[in-house]
Amino acid sequence: MPRKMLKKRAGPHNSTRTLKGVIDEETALKLSELFKALADPTRVRILSALRNGEACVHEITAAVGMSQSAISHQLRYLRNLRLIKHRRQGRHVYYQLDDAHIRDLFNRGLDHVKHG
Repeated sequence: MPRKMLKKRAGPHNSTRTLKGVIDEETALKLSELFKALADPTRVRILSALRNGEACVHEITAAVGMSQSAISHQLRYLRNLRLIKHRRQGRHVYYQLDDAHIRDLFNRGLDHVKHG
């Protein structure tokens, strides 16, 4: 019985093309830190509380249903990554999303989750 000749297909394992647009390691590290921040449900809930405007720690604590200490810790983490910013007014500190990019990122992620 004669053997059939199989055509060799071009595939990713034997391609000689160069991929363009691969980010450098430092940028990849920063981006992975961003996604790591978004991997925590508490931080995502805090961002959702801030997506429509600023709020003080007490309001965020009530909205998320956690202790002020736990919320403050998460707010510091998000602030260090520049996902949120704050301003002081007397004894109160108000937080908001750092910029429209963060709001857009959150909303796109939310749309993706709701879509699928």
